[in-house]
Amino acid sequence: MRAHILQVLKERKLSADVGGDMPLRRMNECLKELVSTWFSVGFLQLQRITWDSTCGMMEKISEYEAVHPVKNWTDIKRRVGPYRRCYVFVHNSMPKEPIVVLHTALTTEIASDIQALVSYAETKDLENEFEDPGKILAANFYSISSTQKGLQGVELGNYLIKRTVSDILKSYPHLKLFSSLSPIPGFRTWLVGEINTALSHPDDQECPFRNEEISSIANFFSIPSDIPSVLTVVKHILHGAGWTGDRKLLALLKPVLMRLCAHYLYSEKHRGYALNYVANFHLGNGAVLWRINWLADNSSRGLTSSCGLMVNYRYYLENTDANSRRYRQDFHIEISEDVLVLLNENSAVQSQL
Repeated sequence: MRAHILQVLKERKLSADVGGDMPLRRMNECLKELVSTWFSVGFLQLQRITWDSTCGMMEKISEYEAVHPVKNWTDIKRRVGPYRRCYVFVHNSMPKEPIVVLHTALTTEIASDIQALVSYAETKDLENEFEDPGKILAANFYSISSTQKGLQGVELGNYLIKRTVSDILKSYPHLKLFSSLSPIPGFRTWLVGEINTALSHPDDQECPFRNEEISSIANFFSIPSDIPSVLTVVKHILHGAGWTGDRKLLALLKPVLMRLCAHYLYSEKHRGYALNYVANFHLGNGAVLWRINWLADNSSRGLTSSCGLMVNYRYYLENTDANSRRYRQDFHIEISEDVLVLLNENSAVQSQL
């Protein structure tokens, strides 16, 4: 019922027909309170999904995968096999239905490339592979999906991460590195929007690119070094995928896009919190904005969503509670030195540290 109400509210918002929304909004708030109680973490059971789990459960996990689509049965077998962990929350009233799904990769270091995690299946003998504890030094949370639209706004993912960490530590107590490898949905859309605004209002809107970046791009393409010419070229490049095959162009764009992505994740806000909803989720859990990874997802989906960039939100277990409180109460974002360098240590950043 709540999922249907949310859909109706969304459709009315898109059509600007919001006159009669108040009763629906009130009902939505009441239902949200109810489902928050019914599906509180105390009523949820943690399950690890393996190749021995039911076919129905694995089919649903494949179907619900919202971040990195599952290609085939070999793919799902890899994702629940050695050096991988798949955990779900289930509820007693619907024990065959996963509520939240978390995929984790156990590796020697914090991952910087999603292809190395989700494409590994094609090159390994899954039947005879066993985990070597010496090769398990980092746990990478690379996909988390909430499967029930009616539970939108009910925080369960953070509890699933905590329970997953606790369960993994039972087997590998030496593990110290915990991090996500997260997509950055909306980054390219935001950047193109900034370019469009700068082109439409050249006298009022600050250009997203610095003067030296404008000059470098203009020289590379042998075009006039005025802002409209350069922004138009960059906008055209971002709408395609061919730029990833040009090494010289990649070298030119890398520092620009990395800097802008750091700004987007750190400085662009909604009501004081990170504008990007994935960033908001992990920062709210107490993670650190730790590293931005260049061309970590070169799939068409990754390029369209975030110009191929991905980000690590690192979980320092001893600091997560304090970091979470500072973010939720004071809007403070904890960042690493690497991200600080990308932001170029400008005064706006320094004043918030």
